[in-house]
This record gives sequence, structure tokens and C-alpha cells, in this order.
Amino acid sequence: MAPDERLNWPRTIGIGMQHVIAMFGSTLLVPTITGFPVTTTLLFSGVGTMVFLLMTRNRVPSYLGSSFAFIAPLTATQADGFAVQLGGIIVVGLVLFGIGLLVTVVGRGIIDAVMPPAVTGAVVAMIGLNLAPSATGNFQEQPLVAAVTMVAILVVSIGGRGVFGRLGILVGVLVGWVFAALTGAVDSDALDRVSRASWVGLPEFHHPTFQLDALLLTLPVIIVLIAENVGHVKAVAGMTGRNLDDQAGPALMADGVATALAGGFGGSGTTTYAENIGVMASSRVYSTAAYWVAALTAAVLAFVPKFGAVIQTIPTGVLGGAAMVLYGMIGLLGVKIWQENRVNLSHPLNLTTAAVAMIAGIGNLTLTVGGLELEGIAWGSVGILVGYPLLKWLYEHLGEGRDTGVRGYTLDR
Repeated sequence: MAPDERLNWPRTIGIGMQHVIAMFGSTLLVPTITGFPVTTTLLFSGVGTMVFLLMTRNRVPSYLGSSFAFIAPLTATQADGFAVQLGGIIVVGLVLFGIGLLVTVVGRGIIDAVMPPAVTGAVVAMIGLNLAPSATGNFQEQPLVAAVTMVAILVVSIGGRGVFGRLGILVGVLVGWVFAALTGAVDSDALDRVSRASWVGLPEFHHPTFQLDALLLTLPVIIVLIAENVGHVKAVAGMTGRNLDDQAGPALMADGVATALAGGFGGSGTTTYAENIGVMASSRVYSTAAYWVAALTAAVLAFVPKFGAVIQTIPTGVLGGAAMVLYGMIGLLGVKIWQENRVNLSHPLNLTTAAVAMIAGIGNLTLTVGGLELEGIAWGSVGILVGYPLLKWLYEHLGEGRDTGVRGYTLDR
């Protein structure tokens, strides 16, 4: 069923509920890890999805959930305060909108010219692996609970079939929570807050402030969002058999608006969700009406404070077990970008620039310049974005690139 085709309402609602379940675990895990208001983030995931559907004229079925790429900079900037973190999210959204506008006018080739796969893969891998100490730290606090959670995620993700297999994170977190409750690892104060929370109420709304070092630390997330959005459009085009090349720009613009809106009121940044691609692949229903149902459902749940209080009872060990899987998956997404684009890591340009950037990011290189403290993700991202084109020019004009075929190096394939 194509994006513009419609099922009857009962079936549309049923498919929409599947999309809600698919996005649920990941969308709620991000604010739980970063300390953001759960219901606010949920609200703006729903609102963001509606914005996306409108801006892509209902041609690209997609759900916009919380982006894991924001976890690293949000974790690094926690000491600066919640308002400063929101300022970084807003700027990412605005810049992403500008890039989407440029892509719409110039064409998608501008992305490959400025951010070739060698660069994109390195930055994405660096952002994910930078989080490794956070994952292991949480795991060590409640190792048994974390281990149960992690094993449950792995077993369901690998052994589960169909939609169930794509809900590994959600099922694993539920299993971990139940185990923690049975062993007394759930905070009793958190459970008390659940009983006191009301059933109906407004989400928490907050306002941003802007701080340069936090902005520079958060901006590299844009590279991940571009890769995810463009990849999502490609995937949907392949499934539906339709040419959606003209939707890459609008998709980026829509995610930019959704992310800026979320940051403006207290929610986490958004991205297109692969989990929901899985639902489409299994159901073969690409109707955007189902996504409207999912978005409206998320928005309604955001006005249930008791629901948000339940999420806040998730213990540290459960988060650590989930993070062991998730953060590694983000890192390996960068490797996947290299594989899919056949990036030649034997080429000295690709090898050396990626190596330096990833060590700076994973090791969290932190330096102060003129009173401005920048951490590893910022140094690694800026370094490869600036260094790659400069070193490419050096190789082509002064190095062995002048003598074609000396070593048979090619940047890809």
C-alpha cells in the first residue's frame, strides 16, 4: 500500500499502534538517560512527526523519535544546565533546516561534496563510541540488573521474529525493570512519585539559553541527522518503488523544524526512526495515515503525568544494560556507512584522517582555547571536516595523487 493510499480506519489505527510500540522504547530511553522531561520529549516527537508529514506533503512515511546522537553532547553539557542544553538542540535544528533548504535548491550532491562517506562514517562512529564510559559506568552500578536487561535485548533482537524482533529494546527494558522490582533495585521514592502523580496534566515546558562551548559540542550531531534522514528517504524509496530524491531536502528541513521546536520548549532533538521502517517492511503498509495516528497517540500520552512518572522509575542498571547495546550500535552505524559506500580504508587520506578524529572523539580530548573548553566530539568533528578537504588537496597536488596509479589508491571501492 503506497504512502498516499488509505486503509479503513480500524486497520489504520491498528497499524498506527504498531508504530507507537516500535518507537516507544527508544524515544523514551533518550530523555530517561539524559534527564530530560519524558512527557515533553514524547509530545514533541508527536508534533515533530506531524510537521515532517506536512513538509514532505505526505510522500515520506516516517516517525520522528528521540535521536540517540544527542546523548553524547547532552551528557557532556549536563554541568552547564538544562537551559544551555536546550540552546544547543535549537541551534542544531536551525542549522539542519538551513542545510535542508540548501539541498532543496542545489541538489543532494552538495552533501556528498562537503561530507563524503569517509568523513560521515568517522563522525557517526566517534559520537557513539564516545559514550562507552557512560554505558559501562551505569552497568557497574547494578551489574546483575544490567546483565539481565542486556541479555534480554540481545535474545529478543536476534531470536525474535517479525515486529517482536524489532522491539528488543522495549522488551529488554521491561524485563530488566521487572527483574529490578523483584530484587528490590527499583527506587521506592520513585514508586511513591508514581502514586502521587495525576492522570491528566501539562508536560514540563522550559526555555533555552545559548552558550558557545555547548553549541560547538552539540553541532556535530547534524552529521548523524543528515545521514539518518537521507538514508531513511532512500529506504522508503526502495520499499515503495518511488523516486523520492526531491524529498531529501524537505526531510532535512522538517527534522530541523521538529528539533528546534523540541529544544525551544524542553524536549530532546528528533530524527527519523529505523524502527518504524521495520514495521513498514513487515506489514507492507506505507500509508502516512498510520503515522498520523502514531503522532496523535504520542501527543495525547504526553498529557498523562503518571505515565512520565512510571518512566522515571527505570533503574540505573536497566539503563546501563540498554546503553551497552545502543551506544555500540551508534558507533557501528559509522562503520556501516563506510561499508555501504565502499570507503577504502587502505587509502592514506581516509585512514589517517579517520584515525585522528576517532581517537580525539573516543578519548574525549578536552582542550581550552581562549577560555572556551571543547571536548572530543567537537575536536574530532571539526578536525576531520576541515582537515579532510585540505589533506585531499595536498595528496592530489603534492603527494602521490599526482602520479595516478603509483599505488593504485582510490578513495572508495
